[in-house]
Amino acid sequence: MAGKRNTPPTYCSFCGRPEHQVAHLLHGDGDIAICDGCVERGYEIVHKEQKEKAKPELNLDDIKLPKPHEIKKLLDQYVIGQDDAKKYLSVAVYNHYKRVKQKHEGEDEVELEKSNIILVGETGTGKTLLARTIARMLHVPFAIVDATVLTEAGYVGEDVESILTRLLQAADYNIKAAEKGIVFIDEIDKVARKGDNPSITRDVSGEGVQQAMLKLLEGSIVNVPPQGGRKHPDQKMTAVNTKDILFIAGGAFEGIQKIIARRVNVNSIGYAAQEKRERIDRSNLLQYISPADLRQFGLIPEIVGRLPVLTHLEPLDSAALRRILTEPKNAIVKQYKKLFAMDKVSLEIDDDALDYIVEKAVEHKLGARGLRSICEELMMDAMYELPENEKAKTLRVTKAYAEEKLLKNFEGKVVKAA
Repeated sequence: MAGKRNTPPTYCSFCGRPEHQVAHLLHGDGDIAICDGCVERGYEIVHKEQKEKAKPELNLDDIKLPKPHEIKKLLDQYVIGQDDAKKYLSVAVYNHYKRVKQKHEGEDEVELEKSNIILVGETGTGKTLLARTIARMLHVPFAIVDATVLTEAGYVGEDVESILTRLLQAADYNIKAAEKGIVFIDEIDKVARKGDNPSITRDVSGEGVQQAMLKLLEGSIVNVPPQGGRKHPDQKMTAVNTKDILFIAGGAFEGIQKIIARRVNVNSIGYAAQEKRERIDRSNLLQYISPADLRQFGLIPEIVGRLPVLTHLEPLDSAALRRILTEPKNAIVKQYKKLFAMDKVSLEIDDDALDYIVEKAVEHKLGARGLRSICEELMMDAMYELPENEKAKTLRVTKAYAEEKLLKNFEGKVVKAA
């Protein structure tokens, strides 16, 4: 027996594979041996458990909560204009995290309710940028979710619970941190019901989605599939409390200006009504938006009530677009200068060239996102050729250069498409 124990084993004691099927077989005392594959799997298991235990809890005292004026001042560094939206957003975020901290410190007779936010504005006016900047400033988990892919449970598309799946992923599956995060629901107007009357047929991507979102916005414990629901139906669910998650919804609400126009012109008879009509700024009807307009557009009353903070974003004029090109911390011109500097090329853009870029963005109604599209077409040839040209040290963009490149790359595509 003793001689048999001294004979080294020729197979893995864990998986049973023989020595000739593994790369290495490590021998222990007696008849124990382990292969390299089992060592790797064991390391992965132990490392994962240690990582789970080492996950830091989100300490509410670590959330630096600046005052509303300070929040707006930081937003001014990244977003041009939109003073009203910044003010509403700053106050709502400040009050929300005050509420979370107060709740953490102890119970009180007065329970503060959550104030979710809805931003209404044309595409490219800065809705997503505002929400992302707020989350970056507070150092809390932040997720952007597109509402257009959401459907009722059981239909093709994503369940509403996938909103929280994105937040969990952003928080590295730290549930406590995710429960203090911010979710931006983009394109909320795309889940509006098709008519003002309640639907008599199944509206699986409209009113049905709104009904399913109610419990998330209000605040409840939701079972969330961490990897997504329909692809992994047997996975273990994770319970997430949405009570302290701030939801910011945004949408363009195309066509809501007509609803606002009908409302502000109601009973317009007599001299007083004529004077009122003259005071109305018809170029920016979104400034007169009210919850009743959202209801008529197609949002159900329950979801409008759960998004109590309503504000609008101003349409961008030429002056705002011109400032967006150069002033913010991550301005488009600054980004291109950094890109060319990596190839040791200095980029200089004349003022009249910048004005020409803005002129084209306004002409084609492209908004702030369109500025980058135009600049990309303008710089394309230079970004292709200059990395190979070691003699080039400076690229100067004049108005004539911009006209030539945009006529070749940008305007040519528009003409061909037309």
